[in-house]
Amino acid sequence: MNFILVSTPFNHMMAVKKSTTVWLILLLMLMVDSASAWWTGGHVILSKAAVRALPDDVPDFFRSSGFMIAHCSADPDIANNRDVPHLRSAQHPDHYLDLELLKGNNLPDTRYGLINLCHQLKLDPEKVGFLPYEIIESTERLALSFAEYRRYPKNPYIQQKCLVYAGLLGHYSEDVCQPLHVTLHHNGRVNADGEVIAHKGIHYQVDAIIEHVGFTSDQLTEDLQIQALDDLRKGVLAIVQTKHSEVERLYELADQFPSENEADPTLSPEVAKFVKHMAVSSTQFTAQLYLTAWQMSKDITFPGWYGKSFDRSKYDSE
Repeated sequence: MNFILVSTPFNHMMAVKKSTTVWLILLLMLMVDSASAWWTGGHVILSKAAVRALPDDVPDFFRSSGFMIAHCSADPDIANNRDVPHLRSAQHPDHYLDLELLKGNNLPDTRYGLINLCHQLKLDPEKVGFLPYEIIESTERLALSFAEYRRYPKNPYIQQKCLVYAGLLGHYSEDVCQPLHVTLHHNGRVNADGEVIAHKGIHYQVDAIIEHVGFTSDQLTEDLQIQALDDLRKGVLAIVQTKHSEVERLYELADQFPSENEADPTLSPEVAKFVKHMAVSSTQFTAQLYLTAWQMSKDITFPGWYGKSFDRSKYDSE
């Protein structure tokens, strides 16, 4: 009897210890997933393909630097890091737009116009997100650097700057082509109280899929025609609406998406078609923005002091 009395709490302690160990392992797995930014591989794949798709009128230095541009496309996700809280707080809302929160109002022309609209609707702007404005601003930033390149075509620092800005732009242009980045239902269907009621975790599954499928640039650029946007702002806002219209189809396929941890997934024909569509549209839109920035750059003028009292050739030489 004494043995039984002693054995029971011992077994209980072992069960508790085992349970605790399991939970610690699960917690560590979640921490690793959160820190490793596994979805950045998809951005690298898409950015390389976008550069490959560019026409010959884009400068050689740019078209031959797909690896550098793709390298920089990962940086916005790396910056989403709790060890740099101010940077994380500032740039995190640039990755999404919860369009439904605007209740049918048209998207304003500028980032600050959206902030004013949010205040009128009693919304926190950072909860709505700024994705289309980050894309527009980043395209203009690249266009400005391209304009500098036109003035100083042999300056290596300007060329490097163009590549960095292109990588950052590519990240956000690829984000907007993932439909869950432009909806309130970004990680599962939510009810009126914002509670997830179905398909929780779908965002991770979709974000991972391009990396796990491992598309080649040839697969994503075959027969792809790249044309510059006639109007940058209208073109970006149009892609937001287009991708928002694809949210419903994505959720129709949600149960067929493989786990984000499945590195070599077998996709149903419907999912395979939808994933290829997302990847190709991301490639095409990113390339369009690069070409748009290049064409915009020829019409950019600089203030009188640029190239005179401030001459890049003088200040960038030893």
